[in-house]
Amino acid sequence: MALHCQEFGGKNYEASMSHVDKFVKELLSSDAMKDYNRARVYLDENYKSQEHFTALGSFYFLHESLKNIYQFDFKAKKYKKVTGKEIYSDTLESTPMLEKEKFPQDYFPECKWSRKGFIRTRWCITDCAFDLVNIHLFHDASNLIAWETSPSVYSGIRHKALGYVLDRIIDQRFEKVSYFVFGDFNFRLDAKAVVETLCAKATMQTIRAADTNEVVKLIFRESDNDRKVMLQLEKKLFDYFNQDVFRDNNGTALLEFDRELSVFKDRLYELDISFPPSYPYSEDSSQGKQYMNTRCPAWCDRILMSHSAKELILKSENDEKIVIYDHIGPNVCMGDHKEKDAYEMRRFSVKPHCSKEGRHTQ
Repeated sequence: MALHCQEFGGKNYEASMSHVDKFVKELLSSDAMKDYNRARVYLDENYKSQEHFTALGSFYFLHESLKNIYQFDFKAKKYKKVTGKEIYSDTLESTPMLEKEKFPQDYFPECKWSRKGFIRTRWCITDCAFDLVNIHLFHDASNLIAWETSPSVYSGIRHKALGYVLDRIIDQRFEKVSYFVFGDFNFRLDAKAVVETLCAKATMQTIRAADTNEVVKLIFRESDNDRKVMLQLEKKLFDYFNQDVFRDNNGTALLEFDRELSVFKDRLYELDISFPPSYPYSEDSSQGKQYMNTRCPAWCDRILMSHSAKELILKSENDEKIVIYDHIGPNVCMGDHKEKDAYEMRRFSVKPHCSKEGRHTQ
């Protein structure tokens, strides 16, 4: 069972990071995890290192029923058997069991200090070798800028960063294996196309700052119906009058605007999305099914895989019926129907078929 976290420690990580170690230790010793007798936890907690800090956390729990599990040592270039439970934190750069990189600052220059990057681990279970990559791509800094072009400038930045990761994990340094990439891709809907569709019959009012003449707000009103406000758009405001459009039928009507992955269709595969947008859910626990009016809801949290990885988990078309790709809380998971009690956690769990007939991994 693999759990990938981004923004570990939360927004106020300097104050909150002290609670992380306690949380991890309680998780590893909890009754719910008693059948997972081996674990590897990698926490990038060293927020004082601006050059390397990503705030990523990667958790891997190995069930007692699984035998002969090995993890790859990237420095020694060989696999080592996994035993016991180990936690690594602070300076992960010296840990040979993973690769961690923070994206260069020039990838997203308008953000003074980005924490975006990735962590890669490699595993071998019953002759199946595969990479698990925890990823956090760049966000949309401004709704107004995202709305200007189709695709947006931010989409291009994410495209560049994801392409860098994919090139990195299949370069010539190590043997090529199947890979799963999952985390917060920050993929957004094509904002210009969405607004033009949702507000097709509306008139737009532009509000500019008095001192700079910069556009600071767009207001879309119905042409009739007392000129009711349909949408208000600001740098960090996306206030659409009817959130149900993002929830009804799991937001299917908006999937046509989810276009960022199409650039990588020859390199990445994703199961069909049958769940509503995963972002930005309300931070108020009493309003957990509501979206915040900060960004246009989108499928930011995804589980993607190489086409060879798809062959591991989907040996036949019937296998798609026993694999679940869905929400657990506000995050996304993929799992097997049989693992009912694992749903109390946000997790990625899958049983791929191996090269030898009849064998599988979890």
